[in-house]
Amino acid sequence: MNADGRRTEDALELLSAPAEWDLPPGRHLHYKDVLMQQIDQDLGHAPAAAPVSAPAPAPRRRLTRPAFLVPLASTVLAGALALTLTGTGGSPAPAPADRAATGSAHAQSASLTLHRIAVAAMASDVTPVRDDQFVYVRNLTVSNKGTFEGPVKLGAPHTVETWTSQDPRPRKTLGWIRESGKDAVMPDETIPIESTDAVPAGIDHPTYTWLSSLPTDPDALLALLRRDVRVSDGESREQAVFSLIGDLLSQTLMPPRNTAALYKAAARIPGVKEIPDAVDVAGRHGIAITREDASSATRDEWIFDKRSLAFLGARGFITHDKQKGITTDTLMGSTAVLQRAVVDRHGEESAGADS
Repeated sequence: MNADGRRTEDALELLSAPAEWDLPPGRHLHYKDVLMQQIDQDLGHAPAAAPVSAPAPAPRRRLTRPAFLVPLASTVLAGALALTLTGTGGSPAPAPADRAATGSAHAQSASLTLHRIAVAAMASDVTPVRDDQFVYVRNLTVSNKGTFEGPVKLGAPHTVETWTSQDPRPRKTLGWIRESGKDAVMPDETIPIESTDAVPAGIDHPTYTWLSSLPTDPDALLALLRRDVRVSDGESREQAVFSLIGDLLSQTLMPPRNTAALYKAAARIPGVKEIPDAVDVAGRHGIAITREDASSATRDEWIFDKRSLAFLGARGFITHDKQKGITTDTLMGSTAVLQRAVVDRHGEESAGADS
């Protein structure tokens, strides 16, 4: 970045009033489809407290990138992609020049908003996490309950709790998960989330200590993520990085300076835009930061509170599918973060969130 760019960024930070960061970011990992696939391959019903194993990599299309907790796992939505389509409206399509100008304006707006969010993150107060502790996240989620070959059928919203181990040593058991409510798989069972191979601290197992060691310069951080990110078949590297950043911001705890650096890095990814209004599965409206990926025909949204700039939740869409006749956005999953905290044992719930 040149000197003028640096000065512009510094000015944006100074002019942006730090907003209250009163709800920690979060983004749900879709284990339900992984579990359902595993159950279908077994006896046709849910065994008692079966571990969530990491299946082989699947092709494109996921709501979230389960980079940690379930390394290499997929949300297994590749064959189940047709729900209620969002209408495009009856307005005539804008001219190419108008579309280019509109896209540029949305990108500039997204960059400004992400810098404001980064400033808000710097004003937060995060308690350091010890290596012997767990990061606890409680989400409200709605996910696909349809068959792999058939259309997407979103189930009822239900609660998903995860406990991520902070142990930096290579581990096969990276965390624990528990679902409750209607359409939960193995309701109220606390299940280990396991990998075939032992996974050390890193992108596939991002502990607080490892996250603290990442570069805080956005350009250096983005270069590192581009180098190390796991790219799925049919997915662009830029989308893989965008998804990875969303997961790191949502399912972990890290020092404020690292959180801010991730938001600034996201602002540098081509194709990132802002949507003025979006709603998470809990019904909360906010500003959305989004990126559409032509390679994988997907679009991800991160939703933030308009006042506090807190991360509220996320949505994932299929943008088109010629085989199924999809020509516009089709929702394939949505989540809302309810709580995030530090606990001493898996299965333990926290009385309050650690923001």
